[in-house]
Amino acid sequence: MIASAVPPGGLFRGREYRDLGLYGDVARGFLHGRVPYRDVFVEYPPGAFAVFTPPALLPEDAYRPAFKILMALLGVATLVVAALILVRLGASRGRLYGALGAIALSPLALGPVALNTYDAWPALLVLAAAAALLYDRPTLGFALLGLAFTAKLYPGALLPLFCVAVGARRLGRPLLAFGAVVVGVFGPFALVGWSGLWDSLQAQAQRGLQVESLAGALLLTGDRIGIYAATVVPGSTAALSRDVAGELPDALATATGLAQLAAVLVVLLIAGRTAASGEGFVAAATASVAGFLAFSRFVSPQYLVWLVPLVPLVAPPFVLVAGVTLGLALVLGRLWFFHYRDVFAGGDAVWLVLVRDLLLVGLYGVLLAAFRRLRTMTPSWSNTVSHTPVASKRASGTAVVDGAERRSR
Repeated sequence: MIASAVPPGGLFRGREYRDLGLYGDVARGFLHGRVPYRDVFVEYPPGAFAVFTPPALLPEDAYRPAFKILMALLGVATLVVAALILVRLGASRGRLYGALGAIALSPLALGPVALNTYDAWPALLVLAAAAALLYDRPTLGFALLGLAFTAKLYPGALLPLFCVAVGARRLGRPLLAFGAVVVGVFGPFALVGWSGLWDSLQAQAQRGLQVESLAGALLLTGDRIGIYAATVVPGSTAALSRDVAGELPDALATATGLAQLAAVLVVLLIAGRTAASGEGFVAAATASVAGFLAFSRFVSPQYLVWLVPLVPLVAPPFVLVAGVTLGLALVLGRLWFFHYRDVFAGGDAVWLVLVRDLLLVGLYGVLLAAFRRLRTMTPSWSNTVSHTPVASKRASGTAVVDGAERRSR
């Protein structure tokens, strides 16, 4: 809570940043009968209304502080879930305190985006979904992942990994739970405003090459040194963005999408047909999110919130390099937050954007290396905690870890 109060736009501070005012407008309209997607364009998935709407029940001038308090409370919940994961992994006391301290202090590096955006909501749900799998509750885990997907689409990148972790023989009910949650949240809005909901999803999917993406930053830095003439224009879809226009940027936007898909598939290729250990699963999930983000055609500073609860949970010694890399990326994003005009104009701030994006690629590489090393490690909790009835029936000494059988030490 204290760390959340320090940055500009933090807790108990009056000024708002980013899209917080838009959240309030959409939520208040919803409460007054303006149906999202049918009566007004909304670029956010419908699961976001779970956090947009409650503060709108208060007087209008209370929306901003109420939303920030809600995000801070989600941060506290994130610490609790992270602690449960670390306990399940058998983390030492020093590792537990270090990881939770890093998560708690992250608002200092995130700056205004920590409380003025809603990305803490899907990030918490993803963390809770991972915790459910580690505690051998796959149906709950998939349901939470489905809810996260309805709030922000990036958790969909984790679905294949979750399927591998659970194993084909146990996938029926978990996949049904995932689908039921997604349909349950999207369904009502689709029934009353299918065209608008489809327009919202298309607006996200058809965005051009945004200036803060890796390829966009490369083109803008190329403009700075005189080897490419970059043109920055407002986004061509209803979803707000600033994009680099031209044939080359369009081609790079397509290539970026393919690279994003490949980054997720590489994790699955390393996993093969077997699930990872507890430590390996955490590293794999974090790598999947990092790769999805690093090669995205649209990267905003608040998107790094997705990684904040995950990276500190990676096992030593990889967590040291990964944590420093993410920390630097967070700080760089904060540095240009108040200089967006300079970024859009192709000024010196584009170098900060490029370095931040390269750090994200480096983070993905570190996490892949961690996953390769940790995927066969037997978790320390496999011999010290009570297993589910499925596991306890095996007298041969095998342990069920994320749906796969491993020989315990």
